[in-house]
Amino acid sequence: MVVPMLNEEEFKICSDLYSNGIRNIKVSNIQERFKDLLKFYNDLTEFGETEPNAIMHHRIALYGSPCENCGKPYRTPKANFCAACGNKTRNN
Repeated sequence: MVVPMLNEEEFKICSDLYSNGIRNIKVSNIQERFKDLLKFYNDLTEFGETEPNAIMHHRIALYGSPCENCGKPYRTPKANFCAACGNKTRNN
């Protein structure tokens, strides 16, 4: 699934909002607890994410560069094999 990814500046804001939600133990409803995070991410990306934990995986720095063959990102910055198409890179 293709999802909007966050650069480091955007991720820092999301990380802070996520931490605020974690600390907000008085609210049990997940959507309400993380409403600031969900609003920020969805206003930024216009994606409509509903799962706060998923947002923490939408960080560009977690993934590698785009595959030279298919264009999908390598699974890690150090990966030399594309899981999507099987291409082996010489860049890493």
